[in-house]
Amino acid sequence: MARNSQAPRIAKSRIAKSRAGIRPRPGRARSENGNAHSDLMNGEIGLDALAGHAGYAVRRFQIWIFQDFIRTLGAVDIRPTQYSVMTVIGANPGLSQMAVAKRLGIERARLVHLLDSLEQRDLVSRVKSATDRRSHALHLTARGRTALAQFKRLAAEHERHVAEKIGKENREKLLQILSDFT
Repeated sequence: MARNSQAPRIAKSRIAKSRAGIRPRPGRARSENGNAHSDLMNGEIGLDALAGHAGYAVRRFQIWIFQDFIRTLGAVDIRPTQYSVMTVIGANPGLSQMAVAKRLGIERARLVHLLDSLEQRDLVSRVKSATDRRSHALHLTARGRTALAQFKRLAAEHERHVAEKIGKENREKLLQILSDFT
């Protein structure tokens, strides 16, 4: 029986698209040659009204941002949300889990899981609150403070990539526009 040599390549392509937020839709229109996959790969699918939607453009840019962040900080195995949590804890030692979750817009259950992983890596510690025994105060460990300094240097490199992609002035304008949402 002949084996399809394209199958591994197509599977990898589907994984890459899934990570980029592109998901195949059932019943997709076919091109003249009957191959919707080749249309997608060739960028021939029109966006219609999506091209004018700010949310769509922001989401696509967010995907690029996250991919570059993960690539740039890949050697230190830190994800964007972990970096955000560590940065906020570093700037505000003793915050409660609830305060961090609320400030960063992270679901509490997700934050607990994230803190568990950071605690296992000895980057963050949870200390029972002296004022509220139902709560924990969050602190960076000595290792966490050292790691965060390294993460910040790499994150600055990532921000240089953003400036290279969209221009320094546009990056500054974008930050100004988005400041109302942070």
